[in-house]
Amino acid sequence: MLTSKLPELLPIGDAGIIALLGYATVFFGIILLMVVVMIMGKLFIAAENKKKAAIPAPAPAAEEAPKAAAPGTAGQLKLHDVESKTAAMLMAIVADKMGKPLNELRFISIKEVK
Repeated sequence: MLTSKLPELLPIGDAGIIALLGYATVFFGIILLMVVVMIMGKLFIAAENKKKAAIPAPAPAAEEAPKAAAPGTAGQLKLHDVESKTAAMLMAIVADKMGKPLNELRFISIKEVK
């Protein structure tokens, strides 16, 4: 006759205590890991702030003297179906984008393209 040895079963109370201890161990490990990550984050932030404080602030730039406007006129401008207000805005935008004073540029005509 074959006899099989079955492992003894734990009582339900002991199994519950072992399960709770296992859960507690896992949560304690997760909480400990969270604390370590928070401390490391604060250390890195403190090191970054110290690095920023070590870099000297740039000295205030000496104010540049405004460029003298170029003498003279740019001549006549022909407007073709464009209001003078619109033409003035376009010329100001072009001068700003080019970085030149408006009186150094010469506009011959402005025409609306439809």
